[in-house]
Amino acid sequence: MTSDAASLDVSDLAGRQVTVAGLGVSGVPAARALRGLGASVTVVNGSEGEPQRAQAAELEPLGITVRLGDGETLPESTELIVTTPGWKPTSPLFLAAAEAGVPIWGDVELAWRLRGEDAPPWLAVTGTNGKTTTVRMLAAILEAAGLRTAAVGNIGVSLLDIVLGDEPYDVLAVELSSYQLHWAPSLRAHSGAVLNLAPDHLDWHGSMAAYAADKGRIYEGNQVACVYNVADPATEDLVRAADVEEGCRAIGFTLGTPGPSQLGVVEDILVDRAFVADRQKQAQELAEVSDVNPPAPHNIANALAAAALARAYGVPPTAVRDGLRAFRPDPHRVEHVADVDGVAYVDDSKATNTHAAEASLGAYEHIVWIAGGLAKGATFDELVLTAAKRLRGVVLIGADRALIREALTRHAADVPVVDLDRTDTGAMAAAVREAARLARPGDTVLMAPACASMDMFSNYNKRGDAFAAAVHDLASGRVPDDQ
Repeated sequence: MTSDAASLDVSDLAGRQVTVAGLGVSGVPAARALRGLGASVTVVNGSEGEPQRAQAAELEPLGITVRLGDGETLPESTELIVTTPGWKPTSPLFLAAAEAGVPIWGDVELAWRLRGEDAPPWLAVTGTNGKTTTVRMLAAILEAAGLRTAAVGNIGVSLLDIVLGDEPYDVLAVELSSYQLHWAPSLRAHSGAVLNLAPDHLDWHGSMAAYAADKGRIYEGNQVACVYNVADPATEDLVRAADVEEGCRAIGFTLGTPGPSQLGVVEDILVDRAFVADRQKQAQELAEVSDVNPPAPHNIANALAAAALARAYGVPPTAVRDGLRAFRPDPHRVEHVADVDGVAYVDDSKATNTHAAEASLGAYEHIVWIAGGLAKGATFDELVLTAAKRLRGVVLIGADRALIREALTRHAADVPVVDLDRTDTGAMAAAVREAARLARPGDTVLMAPACASMDMFSNYNKRGDAFAAAVHDLASGRVPDDQ
């Protein structure tokens, strides 16, 4: 490694030895971009299945070396690592890089450094929950204002593809995970938002403080607005700690009546007291609560955060309303599947942690809750305490269901619990049948697992699909073979 490696810039990469950690939606564009800059590129990836071999075959004709089955050994003469999201800072590859003095950039850092002089500004969103929905709402609002935009980043669209593509944009709606922010020290957004903070990915970050600090990186260098959640003081603390440009403002969002420099709700109207001429005396109507789909409390909070970022960019109030009306949520996010015998069945498979599940449970009055999966180190006492009065019954599935059952025993002992001692995919059909037995007309059967899905399903989408299929079978009177 050369002595100036720590201060490498993209203009210095020609002829350098660069290692890309990981393939996938981020690693493949990173490898291509680096090769296009003249770097000598090696991609390392721990797994070596058919998808990885196909991606390797795509890259190797470009002169890129791909090493499958070994993601731990630092390639010889590496001068820079560009990592995809998810690789822990404690990975052997990164420990070896630290010992050798090799700098590490994330794919977002690379994209930020590669953007051109006339690059569109970034409106950036992070948080434990609600990121994707908020970013997609924001993009819908920007589009309603006639702006050329895209929802990109952790949402599944590579920022590198956008930055290096030919499509011109006015502004980008960017979702960023804590993983991506950890490796993006140069990022300076037009405006940024932290939606909420709750324990998550602590095995990756090492502590709640480290997790919060990485989330807070989204505020560093903000130009116009740092958007925070009034109901989550930790997000405002991150704003206070941030080093921003002169004149950048702290903008809060709240489900209550907003104060000056806040957006909030007054008599079922979303209002703005931040981007008006007289914040002390004026409020601008933006939209009605009924314009938000679905109008659950946590989703209204998402809409307010999206509106705050859009207003920071100068979007008119009518565009907020029209964008929210046009927005359609992604599947498996508080998605109404069907009504069967007077009972509503709702799929929130995306609720993979306790914070997301708490938001879902708070949206309904009487609930039969389907929960369980991989707990990822979470505890469930606070969640159960908050939801206990709403629970008609609980059906537990998955590897770590005992943790939820124990919390229910401590804090909701009178609530009927069905514990399905199985982790096969067919357990979802059994769970829906048991939930239907517990439910009464007017109730909601809510699948908000508060856990990850990988003990039973490849991802939360597959889990949600299984729930929806089971509900449709119930509605039609079909009984699966695995009953």
